[in-house]
Amino acid sequence: MDFLSSGPRLMCVVSALFFVGAVGTRQFVYPKTAQNRGSQNTTPNATGPNPSREGQTPKSGYLELLPEQGNVSMLAGAGGNITVQAGKDGVVLVDTGLAGMGDKVLAAIRPLSKGQLTYIINTDHRSDHVGGNDTLARTGRPLAIDRASQASVMIVAFNTVLDRMSAPTGQIAPTPEKGWPNDTYDTPQKNLFFNGEAIQVFHQPATTDGNSFVFFRHSDVISTGDIFDPIEYPIIDLKSGGSLQGVIDGLYRLKQMAVPADHQEGGTMLIPGHGRICDVADLDVYHQMLVIIRDRLQDMIKRGLTIEQVKAAKPTRDYDPIYGSTTGDWTTDMFVEAAYKSLTAKPEPSASHKAN
Repeated sequence: MDFLSSGPRLMCVVSALFFVGAVGTRQFVYPKTAQNRGSQNTTPNATGPNPSREGQTPKSGYLELLPEQGNVSMLAGAGGNITVQAGKDGVVLVDTGLAGMGDKVLAAIRPLSKGQLTYIINTDHRSDHVGGNDTLARTGRPLAIDRASQASVMIVAFNTVLDRMSAPTGQIAPTPEKGWPNDTYDTPQKNLFFNGEAIQVFHQPATTDGNSFVFFRHSDVISTGDIFDPIEYPIIDLKSGGSLQGVIDGLYRLKQMAVPADHQEGGTMLIPGHGRICDVADLDVYHQMLVIIRDRLQDMIKRGLTIEQVKAAKPTRDYDPIYGSTTGDWTTDMFVEAAYKSLTAKPEPSASHKAN
């Protein structure tokens, strides 16, 4: 009888524990701690470039290698996340972090394979994704796959990434020449085969017009770059052709390609530009958030609200505790302004996949 009479009390305790657990899980999934994001080459919506800050290093300087699936791991702590595929043929990196972390990145990947670093794939031109190119491209010997170029590492990127990392004749380039892409593409996708695995590089205009994401087919891992960044609102670089709709289109395309396992957990895993390893459920949450914000902004634009009135209305208010910021290189107001301008700009022909 004592056990039965304690039933309601037990139910209350269980309910309380469930509530605390749910809150704790939400904080774990989307931590609002300082991230090793690093600075960008330019302020996305400024009228002119800022001085390059590629020499900066993250505060901790500590790298962590996290095995994912198949031959693929994530290297965190170099400024932006680095995807690593390693095997008997050598090593492939997606992005290289900040310039000051190049030697540490090289030390972290060296034990993974007896082969040399063969491919670097850059997802965009920002310094937290290409900063380590110069250091890492100097490793190894000229590759048999392209002896004519005498390259020791093939650096793959969409052609506009090279345009922005280099400079017209007579001008000083923002990045060292050794770190420039030497294997660019201007088609919807580029295919590679390495370490017994098909690797597909897809062009997807999103935060810039030159974003790429990378699908490791056998490992079932997608390296998303800044198309998907679960720790903050996307950094929309208007000067480089970025747009809110482009990011939404890119996320929808990722959702079409990624396949979840039971109850949306597991299955295809995603390595985002920053933050932790994610699955399709995390992608769904982020995509839905941006669609809702876009719809709110479009409604305000339709009603004739100015950018200042839109900011005052706080269309992102309910998401700000998770993704927002009032300080730093990318604030909530900067995101709202960039999103507003991209939605009111004249539409241009695009090959991206449209989504609701």
